[in-house]
Amino acid sequence: MRLARLELRGFRNLVDDTLEFPPEGVAVVGPNAQGKSNLLEAIHYLELLRSFRGVSDRDLVRFGEDVFRLEGRVVAEEVDAPFEGGLRDRSVAAAWQRTGSRKKVTLDGVEVDRLGDGVGHVGAVLFTPADLALVDDGPHVRRRYLDIVLSLSEPGYLASLQRYRQVLSQRNAALKAGGHPSQAGAWDGLLVDAGSRVTLLRSRWVQAMSGVLSLIHQEISGGTGARMTLESGIAGVEGGELDEEGVREVFRTALAGSQEREARLGTTTVGPHRDELLLLLEPGEGARDVRRFGSGGQRRSVALSLRLLEAETIRRRKGREPLLLMDDVFAELDEARSIRLLELLDRTAVGQVILTAPRKAEIRFRDEGIERWGIREGKLLR
Repeated sequence: MRLARLELRGFRNLVDDTLEFPPEGVAVVGPNAQGKSNLLEAIHYLELLRSFRGVSDRDLVRFGEDVFRLEGRVVAEEVDAPFEGGLRDRSVAAAWQRTGSRKKVTLDGVEVDRLGDGVGHVGAVLFTPADLALVDDGPHVRRRYLDIVLSLSEPGYLASLQRYRQVLSQRNAALKAGGHPSQAGAWDGLLVDAGSRVTLLRSRWVQAMSGVLSLIHQEISGGTGARMTLESGIAGVEGGELDEEGVREVFRTALAGSQEREARLGTTTVGPHRDELLLLLEPGEGARDVRRFGSGGQRRSVALSLRLLEAETIRRRKGREPLLLMDDVFAELDEARSIRLLELLDRTAVGQVILTAPRKAEIRFRDEGIERWGIREGKLLR
């Protein structure tokens, strides 16, 4: 995937502009607080239709403005992997207006029927120093990682996830109301249908890609293996041996067995909203939870490996090289890990790269192969 053009209007501190990106990419160099990360946020917004920082759309509008608008023209470089309909390029646009709090997303000038239909058309993977939260923070952060990877790579996953969340909210409301168990049970069929699909796709991806994660981590760490496993919120579905109907049956049984506890707590206690993605180091015999026992360097290596795994998933599922967005990713790595990461990227990251650094001397990747832009108070200097 290649970002050919980006139009910026009213987004954070970035000056309104139309940027033309070289095929190889660009390195944006400048001091902190000038807008480097905001530029990557704008590009990645067109991929997920929300901020990777977790802030609301309202907070993305430049101070004093009523609306922001972003539009990107994306090119599919691989001849054998065009967009739908055989297209070689497409435009993706997103706008949000304070008045009425309305978001509008278009593909090739046509407004999408559902926001989910606009997700995943840029093919971008974002690396930031904040990725350490993938390891250090609670299970909800790793569930969100799973949701992003599968929403971008697995057709139908996002729709199933959205249905599950909607039904879960209704079921929890019925439980909180404290009525007869049948009121909450009325939602069980819909919850099982959507949740079983989410569970099955998560389980299959984790099982299929754990070995790939291990290989990536061995290269970055210098030999230490790593793996991941899904600790399901539905007891009995671990291991990926069940088909979708099998997961449904286990889920139905688990819900029936949890009625008393759920009535007491006022919330649904089983389901994919309770999943945990366990990340394990494998030094010799046995395995250790990296969150609990990993050093700072090991935790950063695993977090970085997860982002590279995300890129590999997009590469495999879509047949196209992803666009890599790299926000000062070498800042927190020691020299040995930086060198190994550079070697890995040199061999595998052959697509477009847009990266940031505070100084030219800190452009560690493709330092002689891409253009350098400056940035000052939100103005890109080409």
